[in-house]
Amino acid sequence: MAFVAIYTVGRLKHPNEHPASREFFEVGNEVIRQAAKTGYLIKEFSPNRVLFPEKAVRGEGSPILTLTVWKSLQSLYRFTYSGQHMQALRERNKWFESLQERQPNYVVWWTEKVTDVSWKEAFKRYDFYIQHGPDPFAFDFKHAFDELGERIFLN
Repeated sequence: MAFVAIYTVGRLKHPNEHPASREFFEVGNEVIRQAAKTGYLIKEFSPNRVLFPEKAVRGEGSPILTLTVWKSLQSLYRFTYSGQHMQALRERNKWFESLQERQPNYVVWWTEKVTDVSWKEAFKRYDFYIQHGPDPFAFDFKHAFDELGERIFLN
């Protein structure tokens, strides 16, 4: 059985103590609690003590990076575009800086083992996506692939 991993990246507009940033952290904590309640979220990786790539930490605001593993691409997709997570996506411009062109907010990939997922792997997949675009190795929801590498369309 294959699992799906997702790495997300953003940079806060304001320092962590700013009211807008504090609001983001409150909303983010609630969203991850809701994700855990779905039964589809398998693992959330802590960003504590992770040495981020230099390009992930450039800029003024704090980088916000997440790494999670899900039971299926469909469950991840449904969660992403529903409920409080969807509301947070609609409001992200008040919390996050815009990313540079060709720098995606996230990248998704398939894995056979949860133990193969790591921050190092996430950075590698993200860099691959930036260099080569969507591919079965690293993709997004608009250009998705199934675990066999076949192009699929999510809805």
